[in-house]
Parts: sequence; C-alpha cells; structure tokens
Amino acid sequence: MDPGERWRVLRLHVEDQVPLAALARETGIGLRTLQRWHQHYRSGGISALEPRRRTDAGRRRVDNDLVVFIERLALTRPRPSIATLHRRAVTEAERRGLPAPSYATVRNVVHALDPALVTLALEGPASYRDQFELVHRFRADRPNHIWQADHTELDIMIVGANGKPDRPWLTTVMDDYSRAICGYSVFAGAPSALNTALALRQAIWRKPDPSWAMCGLPDVLYVDHGSDFTSHHLDRTAVELHIRLIHSTIARPQGRGKIERFFGTVNTELLATLPGHLGPGSRTPTPTLDLSALDHAVGRFVLTYNDRTHQEIGASPRDAWVSEGWLPRTPDSLEQLDGLLLTVPKHRTVQRDGIHFQGQRYLSPTLAPFVGHRVTIRYDPRDLSEIRVYDRNTFLCVAVDEHHPNLRLSLRDIETARRARRRELRRALNDRIPTLARRDERHPTPEPAARRPRLRTYEEDDG
Repeated sequence: MDPGERWRVLRLHVEDQVPLAALARETGIGLRTLQRWHQHYRSGGISALEPRRRTDAGRRRVDNDLVVFIERLALTRPRPSIATLHRRAVTEAERRGLPAPSYATVRNVVHALDPALVTLALEGPASYRDQFELVHRFRADRPNHIWQADHTELDIMIVGANGKPDRPWLTTVMDDYSRAICGYSVFAGAPSALNTALALRQAIWRKPDPSWAMCGLPDVLYVDHGSDFTSHHLDRTAVELHIRLIHSTIARPQGRGKIERFFGTVNTELLATLPGHLGPGSRTPTPTLDLSALDHAVGRFVLTYNDRTHQEIGASPRDAWVSEGWLPRTPDSLEQLDGLLLTVPKHRTVQRDGIHFQGQRYLSPTLAPFVGHRVTIRYDPRDLSEIRVYDRNTFLCVAVDEHHPNLRLSLRDIETARRARRRELRRALNDRIPTLARRDERHPTPEPAARRPRLRTYEEDDG
C-alpha cells in the first residue's frame, strides 16, 4: 500500500477512535502491522507511512560459496529433491564453519535459477531448443503459396483387407495460408510414395464437388524427411510442375505445427465418434468400419472442416482460399498430372482383345493400331475401372474395363477377393487330402515300408 491508502485505514483509529483490533478484523490487515503503522505516524506523520526498504534488500543472507554449492547440485542430473539439497547444504555449511541455511533459503536458491539454464542442464539441448529458442511462425502471404504434406497413424482400428484388425494411416495436404485441406489419402500399411502421390493428385486437380474448390499447383511444398517425400521421383515431379520442394529440419517438427494440429482435430473430433476408436479406455476395440467407410467419413469431415471458422485466421479455410478471386496455376491435363505423379507404371503388350491387367481386360478403339505393341499403363489403385495408356511417355487413351465400366473397383478390393478365393480353395483341398489318405490306408503292403513323411496340407505348404 502507498502512504495514502495506509492513512485512510489508520485515520479511522486516529480520528474516529476505532480500536485497532476492530480495524484488523474489518480490513484483514494484521494487528501488529496496524500497531507499527500507528507508531510510525506518531513519530513522523503521514510521510512516515511510506514503505521502508530493507537495508539487506537484494542481498543473499547466505554465503556466496554455499549458494554456488547449492546451485551446482541443483543443476546435476538427476536433480536431487529440495530436502536432499537442504541436508547436503547443511553438511557443507558445517564443514566450512558457516551458518546452516534454512530449508526455505535452499528452496529459494533453487527456484531463483534461470529456467532456460535448468532446462539445458537437466533435459538437454534439444529440449532447450524446443522451449526457449525463438521459432519463426510464418504464414504464407497468399493461397497456394505454401502447401504442407504429412502422414499420421490414425487412432482407430478397421477391418483390414484380410478380415483382420488393421490400423490405417492418413496423408493430408494443407494450404498454409488458408488452413484448407486440399487433398488427403486414407490407406492401410506404411506410408509410401504412391499414397503421397494420390493425396497430391487429389489436392492439385479439380474436385467433382464444387464446395471443395481448393486445387492448383503450389509454389512451395513443405514436407518432412520420410522416404516417400525424399524419393527421386518426387524431386523430378516437383521440377516438372515448377514446385519448390522444401524438407523440414530433422527432429524439428515445429514447422509442421499447423498440419499436426489438424491431425489432432481428426483424432479427437472425428475418430472419437466412430466405432473402433483407440481411446484411453479402449485399447483393443472391435473394428467395424472397412477402409472405404473410413475414407468416406474422413472426406465428409474434411468438407466440414473447410467450411467452419478457423480461430487463428478468423474465417473459414474455404473463404480464405477463395478470397479476392484469383486463378490457381494448374497442369495442362489430368493425363499429364497422372503421368508425373502416379508411381505405378506397368508395361503391357496390347492383345487383340485389349490390355490384360490384374485379371481385367481393358479396351479402347484407339488401341487398334497398337496390337502387338508394348505400351506403358498407369492407374489409380483406388479405382481400376479404367487405366491410362502411354506410348513412349505420350498419352494415347483411357482404356475401360468392359466388364465393370461403371463399378469403382480398387486394387485392394481385387486383392481381397483373390485372397478369399485362395482361402476357399485351401479349405476344399485340405478337406479332400485326409479322405484320400484314409483310402490308401485300407490296402496295406505285405511288408512294412520305410516311414513315410507326414502328409502336409496345402496351408502348411504355403508357410
């Protein structure tokens, strides 16, 4: 309190004769404090109520050498407890013939240490860098200036292609300026160059849904050091598309904070509402959704996310991306984009009845002059209803599966069906093998033969 405030309290006693004990109860100020103020007032007037600075203010009341001893122990890894530090400080003080410090004094010495110094000493340079070094948090100055791409393993279990539980991954492409999600890919298995390419393909090309307007080519693509992001193919693709590829510093995830926060939002807001969620109290959930159903759920969530207000930018990602009316830079055609991005080229010879691939048959009138000619095909693993055909890197046509022209059939669907068929054949074969063995046992040979090897089932042979 300043002298004026102290006098406003004390004058009730001096002028109005209110007892100091009553003032203490009413104001919450200690009786001894009021008595000391009154004594100062009687000796020097109102000016004597000025708070007095301690003569030892700013100086430690413990020997400096002992302070250094305490600080050195407090910066030792692992750090001892305050109680341990106090016991050792008392022992050291007795050895030096100094007054023993109190527990509070030792605690104050420890708490007075620079937090940055403590972090560096006890947690190491990496932790110090993450907590105390200045991080430049930038925002791109316009849409499609900088895109971020990254992967995360989702906190959910789904029914895998083989019918067993599987934990999927999500690759996301985000526009730094608007926070808009431009493209994504949900997949099973480890991240790969193919899954990255599929997410970029969706991000770059125009979407069928007009509400999902984000598309075009970024000036800069910001990625981490995963093997799929550091592939030579992605480097060449970036050069062809005039995209500057930047890799984040190893072990420094701060630059990817925006997309990491989106991953957290997906896990907490979307996956927590879906069956199979891996929550704190459910580490072994029963999977219900398959990959296709999860992909559909993520797609709906992305559209919702793009249309709701983002707290940091004060607008929805969609509105921020389409603001000021501008035209994104785009590839000449989807065929050109596929030729650069899709990393699943296959070589096939054109037959008289079309191109045979994955048990399917693909036809196009354009292929008639190329019968017997070896061509390159590229495809989207999520949709094998059609393939793109190239002759020496020149696009020829789109060939369609004549048996499933309107059916969206993925490579994973085909592989799942094949595995199911193999399992069915194995069961049929294993059921027949014991029957044949019993028939042979009805006609034993006159003399015992050498020990025959145990009859192996088809399933055992497969292992």
